[in-house]
Amino acid sequence: MRKTSSRKKPVRIAIIGAGGMGNTHADCFRKIPGCELVAAVDVDAGRAAEFCAAHGIPHSFGRVDEMLAGVDVDAVSIVTPDVFHAAQSIQCLAAGKHVLCEKPLATDYREASAMVSAARKAGTVNMVNFSYRNWSCIQAVAALVRKGGVGEIRHVEASYLQAWLVSKAWGDWRTSPKWLWRLSGRHGSKGALGDIGVHIVDFATYPAGPIKRVHCKLGTFGKAPKNRVGEYKLDANDSAVMTVEFASGALGTIHTTRWMGGHANRLFLKIAGTRGTVEIDSEKTTEGYRICAGGDLDTATWRDVAVKPTPTNYERFITSIRTGRREQPDFARGAEIQRVLDACFESDARGMPVAVCSKRAARR
Repeated sequence: MRKTSSRKKPVRIAIIGAGGMGNTHADCFRKIPGCELVAAVDVDAGRAAEFCAAHGIPHSFGRVDEMLAGVDVDAVSIVTPDVFHAAQSIQCLAAGKHVLCEKPLATDYREASAMVSAARKAGTVNMVNFSYRNWSCIQAVAALVRKGGVGEIRHVEASYLQAWLVSKAWGDWRTSPKWLWRLSGRHGSKGALGDIGVHIVDFATYPAGPIKRVHCKLGTFGKAPKNRVGEYKLDANDSAVMTVEFASGALGTIHTTRWMGGHANRLFLKIAGTRGTVEIDSEKTTEGYRICAGGDLDTATWRDVAVKPTPTNYERFITSIRTGRREQPDFARGAEIQRVLDACFESDARGMPVAVCSKRAARR
């Protein structure tokens, strides 16, 4: 992998996609010493110009190729809709740029595999932004499980619950394209499974290991007359329930929905092993976890464990560029998660369990 540790110059970054999450990327990179935001790209020229003005970015472009030809950048952060991730990542990798891509990495495993191949050929840093890797709780639990802190894993319970289909906590989805596109397959959405299921699959398998087999059921429920709002046909899935078998032999359930009133954005994970059980509940804290292990198992006593902050994906991305040390989660990890999602869609269509794992174990 190429590195830039010998140079004193800032890491020059372009943001591709000037929507809401693009603002998050820009804000996060600005906080990292030695980062310089030099360009932004968006198909909407007015939005790109406003984005640049808001973030003090000097160069605005309407196309990726114009940006690559018009300004010197070391890295790009891709924050466009899912259907554009593969083409834009491969284009930037071919130009020798380091790439941080939003999740999901691609629309299917075939696309994701092409991105992995392009990244390996380029030899540049490649990462996928599973944003909940920024939480110190999941980093600590993954380390605990790998060290045998709960023994051999026997059972996993994981869920990602949102409520925006039954509440206005994040705005009214009925009147905003910001949310409506997430309900429409024609507009590139893979539904709740592709949007937030991708997060909880990564969240669960990061500590628990790869999934061997999955049995998935998807649900799409009526939300409007003829299930349509203007140009948006509301046909993407709203809920996903998975019964899974891990490569270790452990069993588990993973589910996600946008219908869970009372939970604006809750991630939950419980991993039970032969020596104890560990739990993360984001509505309680993301800076620690609960554990019942050892002698506490006999009395069902739970103990709270606080953990130190962890570097964010943005910080790990910049560190990797500077040092050449590979950081996770990389494109190969994103592709492995995409393999699970593809198996879920296949399982739902066939009404039966589907094998997931390749001969190589999934990257963590």
